[in-house]
Amino acid sequence: MSSKKVALITGANRGIGLETAKQLGEKGIIVILTARKQTVADEAAAGLSESGIEAYGIELDVRSDADRKAVADYIEKKFGKLDILINNAGVGPKGAGLFDVKNVETDQEEFDYVFGTNFYSVVFLTNELLPLLKKSEAGRIVNLSSILGSLGLHAQDDSPIAALKRLSYNASKTALNVFTNHLAAELADTKIKVNSAHPGWVQTELGGSEAPMEITDGAKTSVALALIGEEGPNGRFIHQGEELPW
Repeated sequence: MSSKKVALITGANRGIGLETAKQLGEKGIIVILTARKQTVADEAAAGLSESGIEAYGIELDVRSDADRKAVADYIEKKFGKLDILINNAGVGPKGAGLFDVKNVETDQEEFDYVFGTNFYSVVFLTNELLPLLKKSEAGRIVNLSSILGSLGLHAQDDSPIAALKRLSYNASKTALNVFTNHLAAELADTKIKVNSAHPGWVQTELGGSEAPMEITDGAKTSVALALIGEEGPNGRFIHQGEELPW
């Protein structure tokens, strides 16, 4: 079993995921980067390795049960445990922006696509990796959510996110927050902590070029939650150290 901390970051070949892996790796943590193609994952890991980070790439389509089991098997054989799981991979509706309001007309294909990645796959991958996280001295699970999943803020008349009501995406992040809350309660008697992270409005492919935050800053909430101590938050929705309303 590795004496160093081991972290798995999904969707880590670019954007916030890659930057999260970089920041964790710079703190001496072994990072495993996933992408839907092995060559892409290897390329991302190699880029970090060049700067002295111990990084590994592995193929993972988070929607694939076979891939999820293969990742768990790989970590078990190579490291014997998992200390940090960052469920970073996520998607928005195909061919649409989050400013494009579409609610009751949302079709099954859009729901299946968005929920399949943003919610169902997170639940199934986390469940697959829980036995390895329980072998850690202080397991940490970080679910990449969004402020757009906050029912409290959507319910406010003067909400800053009032215009951003894309049902499929927002509902997937609300569901993810419920999972965070429930899993934290289920694991309350263990050494594992589970939190949702809102990275902010970041200049990624999903966030767009008009977003005010750089990717470097967008990764900071995930990294901080991955490294919290025994007295840190559990079952909370966090952005840059501040708690957000569910």
